[in-house]
Amino acid sequence: MKVAVVGSGAWGTALAIRLHKNGHHVTMWTFETELIDQMRSDRVNPRLPGAVLPEGMEISGDYGCVAGCKIVVVACPSFPIRSVCRGIAPHLDADAVLVSVAKGIEEGTLNRMSQVVQQETGRPVVVLTGPSHAEEVVADIPTGCVAACEDRALAELVQDAFMSDVLRVYTSPDAVGAELGAALKNVIALCAGVTDGLGYGDNTKAMLMTRGLTEIARLGVALGANKDTVAGLSGVGDLIVTCTSMHSRNRRAGILIGQGKTPRQAMDEVGAVVEGYYATKSAYQLAKKLNVEMPIIGAAYAVLYEGKEAAQVVAALLHRSKKPESEDSGWQ
Repeated sequence: MKVAVVGSGAWGTALAIRLHKNGHHVTMWTFETELIDQMRSDRVNPRLPGAVLPEGMEISGDYGCVAGCKIVVVACPSFPIRSVCRGIAPHLDADAVLVSVAKGIEEGTLNRMSQVVQQETGRPVVVLTGPSHAEEVVADIPTGCVAACEDRALAELVQDAFMSDVLRVYTSPDAVGAELGAALKNVIALCAGVTDGLGYGDNTKAMLMTRGLTEIARLGVALGANKDTVAGLSGVGDLIVTCTSMHSRNRRAGILIGQGKTPRQAMDEVGAVVEGYYATKSAYQLAKKLNVEMPIIGAAYAVLYEGKEAAQVVAALLHRSKKPESEDSGWQ
């Protein structure tokens, strides 16, 4: 199958290599045109050091590389995704299926990434997400993901394209829940990093992750998602890997913030896109719009956008009014 991966960051690169190993004819598009000649000759992408770009995999800076592709993977960061999709749209085949692997909520519109892709391309979109560090996927370390789409046939098409002996892909009809889990776990992971930077322990992180899942489920249900999706790979699975691993840019940035650096200083030191920073603002606005209680998201917003001290914000969270753990406790 002819496939294009639009985006040459670590995740896009790992997916392009995986698809090539699966026998597909793959072209990876990059906006960093100054690196094309180097990647073609050295077969190395500085965005994913140590990974070898296969000789048969093409690299392009031309939006037209998506022409003739049955599957087009949109793997660019969230903030340029609309302009990138606008660029590839005129070149897409009529039967092209778009696969969104970007994680975030668009600022201003508060749209999920798959909604942005669909709006700009007019094509059906499958969400592919799950606990999947690029560094481990490219090293053929066993990994699980989920392909989510209301159209079962399209979800299974993507499942078949990516499935391998080291990458297991499940399917789901709940693209909304899968995508929200993917976007909001970055916020919770950034917060987990902050608690690490403050010197707190495993107890704190476990509490944060568990209550963070509750907030993700609340927002998901308000947007029509299945509450049970948060118990799957795109929810608890992705949250675990992102909150506990030093591969996670969001956690690393959070650690620096907890140690006293500003959000901008932390992101500059990480040196790559920290999606949780951007998702925090959009999630906060979406929660306000839908009147969904999300205190952890609110706390993250206070630290990242209002300049509040992280330790004071944590203290405020702990001093909230007491309540039962479950909103469906069963008590009368």
